[in-house]
Amino acid sequence: MAGISTGVALRLGATAVAAVTLSSAALAADAAWPDRPVTLVVPYTPGTSMDTLARAIGPKLSQRIGQPVIVENRPGASGNIGTSYVANAAADGHTLLMTVSTFVMNPSLFKSVPYDPVKSFVPVGQVATGALVFAVTPGFEATTLTEALQRFKSKPGQYAYASPGKGTPQHLAMELFKLNAGVDVLHVPYSGSAGAVTDLLGGQVQAMILPANTALGFRQSGKLRVLAATQATRIPVMADVPTLAEQGVRGADVDLWFGLLAPARTPAQVVAKINQEVNQVLAMPDVQANMDKLGLVVAPGTPDAFGKLVAAETTRWANVIKQAGITAD
Repeated sequence: MAGISTGVALRLGATAVAAVTLSSAALAADAAWPDRPVTLVVPYTPGTSMDTLARAIGPKLSQRIGQPVIVENRPGASGNIGTSYVANAAADGHTLLMTVSTFVMNPSLFKSVPYDPVKSFVPVGQVATGALVFAVTPGFEATTLTEALQRFKSKPGQYAYASPGKGTPQHLAMELFKLNAGVDVLHVPYSGSAGAVTDLLGGQVQAMILPANTALGFRQSGKLRVLAATQATRIPVMADVPTLAEQGVRGADVDLWFGLLAPARTPAQVVAKINQEVNQVLAMPDVQANMDKLGLVVAPGTPDAFGKLVAAETTRWANVIKQAGITAD
């Protein structure tokens, strides 16, 4: 090494060895995944859309990676129990979290949660999206969103809307709608979707934001009147229903999103491998058919794109929750 001192040469050599060692360790971690069963934690009860989604993906992923994929329900505290469990799991790619939009809402709803939605996890990738709609009972004298807003404004606080519970995506979506539309509608929380929808159909409450696939059958039978799609674009199965923005309520676009997260410090090579395998599963026709039955649309993507979505949604819903004065405690 002409022109280079012995000390510099030694330091360069040590740096090269360290780089090779780190590279080898990364490749070893990549090659080792999966070397045992993978647990897919669902922080809600069996039968929810998230649970059904996980069980649709699990067997297909298992076939691809050659290891069992176990769907494990850890419900409680609006998803915080199962989410915290994954946050504290080994960061090796063998314990993953299937999550939904509430993941980024809970930290602002509760006085404290045992995880940070950005710092405690590494994004693996988005899996699917689910459309929401704004619907009213047929007895409510409004056939358009404009007419509904006029009635809400004529009697502030005298009309009511249902939600599956305090702090649910449907609750927060309606509060965002209220803020942007400038209306006052009373919130009536239920302990689940069944009771909320039943009372909406019976006219005990006048309005609700609910999943499009739930509303579709009731709309077709005339039991519900769907006045708007809450997402940015129209819903293919209800193409005649305009969006909120098309009807003058801007800034209130909302849909449900589902995605996979791994504990923080999971090696990037492992995350990339999981993402690749999951995206291959999402491309399968029978998986997409199962998604259709759930009223969901596959949404494969990169870890980086999902990470940006999580960060943006965390900020967005923190602002909505603060403005609306909502707490779940």
